[in-house]
Amino acid sequence: MKNVYVDNNATTAIAPEVLAAMQPYLTSDYFNPSSMYYVARSSAEAIEGARRTIARCLGDIDPDQIIFTGSATESNNAALFGTVQANPERRHVITTTIEHPSVLEIGKELERRGQEVTFLSVDRNGELVLDDYVRALRNDTLVVSIMMANNETGVCYPVAEMARIAKETDAEIVVHTDATQALGKLPVDLQGDLQHVDLLSFSGHKIHAPKGVGCLFVRRGTRWRPFILGGHQEKGRRAGTENVPYIVGLAKACELAIAGVADEQGRVRNLRDRLQKALIERIPAVEVNGKEAAVRLPNTLNLAFHGIEGEAILFELSRHGICASSGSACTSGTLDPSHVLKAMQVPFTAIHGSVRISLSRYNNEEDIERIIEVLPDIIARLRKLSPYWNDERNCLEISS
Repeated sequence: MKNVYVDNNATTAIAPEVLAAMQPYLTSDYFNPSSMYYVARSSAEAIEGARRTIARCLGDIDPDQIIFTGSATESNNAALFGTVQANPERRHVITTTIEHPSVLEIGKELERRGQEVTFLSVDRNGELVLDDYVRALRNDTLVVSIMMANNETGVCYPVAEMARIAKETDAEIVVHTDATQALGKLPVDLQGDLQHVDLLSFSGHKIHAPKGVGCLFVRRGTRWRPFILGGHQEKGRRAGTENVPYIVGLAKACELAIAGVADEQGRVRNLRDRLQKALIERIPAVEVNGKEAAVRLPNTLNLAFHGIEGEAILFELSRHGICASSGSACTSGTLDPSHVLKAMQVPFTAIHGSVRISLSRYNNEEDIERIIEVLPDIIARLRKLSPYWNDERNCLEISS
């Protein structure tokens, strides 16, 4: 049985081109890039080449503004804790209730440390209310952290506009965005529409590079302190021996991701939309979380099935070789409903029955047909077994 992998917002397969680029630095060129002998120069030069490549991918910025990290989680921690440490005179932080846990939990930790944190809520579509954001800005606001796109629903946020508003309100406010899900699916231009963003985070394994490598952009002049101290690596901004092969892989993956944005906006979106339309036609009482949002990632489909459990759906899909998820991979293993769907006030009868399908450049028509073939029967069978499902009653309640 062929596996159908549609959990690409959790992680992606390593692209063959990325693996090929990494190969020399896993074998013959294994040297520590900080070593002084001649043969180690190839490793040091590979890092600087990767830095220049990523800088071009982010809008042809100065490469010195790129710092390599171990993950997007580390980048988000470095961005926020580093900003707070560098600016003790300001106490107010703004973020949202639908951030990835690597930002949301920092917000809660900053509260415990005495910062005042405003968590902006979202509406039923998963969108922020800009008036609430404007009202939240204060004369002691230090940092605003808003994700570019949500990992569970694919709903996108007007980060460029919010950054502009922050700077027009107070040029000293630091603006951070977690672009982990957006890179390769949306244009990311730090000299264009994102020119007011000071800090930007992303990781490799969402764009067909390996797990264990990330990136943090720090705009020159931003008041920020290093998060990990120790050696002199990354010009003293992130200690620890650089992971040369993974950094090289990240740069290659960035190149491929930027080149593939048009494909994501076209072919992948068409696959997603076709799947969405077919499932809605074949399955009663299903909702698309975030469907009415102004902009959604082209690869992401979050479906809420009333009256059944998402874990049961995923188990049945897995038995048919289909790999999907119920939301953030970083919160799997808990029975708590998604904090994103709770924030969106998804009905109780559906919040536990939500499933995320996320596509990549490697998905095709055959994958979509397989899901359409299998999923309606799974939902019908589980609903017959569910004590929470009564076709007639639930359909009436949902449509009313």
